[in-house]
Amino acid sequence: MTTSTAPAATRRQELAAFLRSRRERISPEQVGLPLTGRRRTPGLRREEVAHLAAVGVTWYTWLEQGRDIQVSSQVLDSVARTLQLDPTERAHLFVLAGAEDPAPVVDCPTVTPAVRTLLDQLEPLPAAVLNSRYDILAFNRAYTRILGDLDALPFEDRNVMWLAFTDSYFASVLVDRESARAAVVARFRASMADHGAEPAWKCLLQRMRQASPDFEAMWERHEVEGLGNGLKRFLLPGVGLLRVEYTNLWLGPRPSTRLTVYTPLDEETRGRLEQLAAEG
Repeated sequence: MTTSTAPAATRRQELAAFLRSRRERISPEQVGLPLTGRRRTPGLRREEVAHLAAVGVTWYTWLEQGRDIQVSSQVLDSVARTLQLDPTERAHLFVLAGAEDPAPVVDCPTVTPAVRTLLDQLEPLPAAVLNSRYDILAFNRAYTRILGDLDALPFEDRNVMWLAFTDSYFASVLVDRESARAAVVARFRASMADHGAEPAWKCLLQRMRQASPDFEAMWERHEVEGLGNGLKRFLLPGVGLLRVEYTNLWLGPRPSTRLTVYTPLDEETRGRLEQLAAEG
């Protein structure tokens, strides 16, 4: 076995073991099958899973044996339903199979009262809660000093990428606009690899491509970039230059919804943020 094939082989073995463990925990009664005497092994038989999932017995057997076979998302979806996988187990199944989930579990966008309190306590530091699609789910007053009056916008426009590429206050005060735009497009493309089947992602992409030729040109470069921390500069009318570092803090077990905080890089910026807070 070569080094390049070892990870795939290991993942197939993990998939095989995972499927066996999930199959063995389900009793025939749970899926409406009659009892037919004593069973040598707990749970369902392979042929029963195959029948319930409407797949070939040989194919499912090979899958549980960790063989290198082609696995479609639709068949995995049927197997996941048959084995009564919960959302976490379902996601794990598709990751191990190296397939895209046709009906992925969407992270709940609800922001808890504790997170809202944290946003308020971070004043005068601008802070917001974003999802991996760059939707702005919650924010404090300091954040609106840079992004503009978000309350006046419809929810579909409360998106950092949308604001960066359209005629918005945020775009007008963003100093390093081109590099910031390129970075957000590359990160959006990298994130979309796990969400390509989701209507909300496809809708946003289509909307961006239609609204901005600049976005379309950057999208066609096929650049990808991982999400991380970095620096930004904003030039606010009547206030001056803000030099900040943005830090992402994950709010869940997976890198999806995050708290993004802007912290000042110098005393001038700190003073200007405090000035903005004092103005109310």
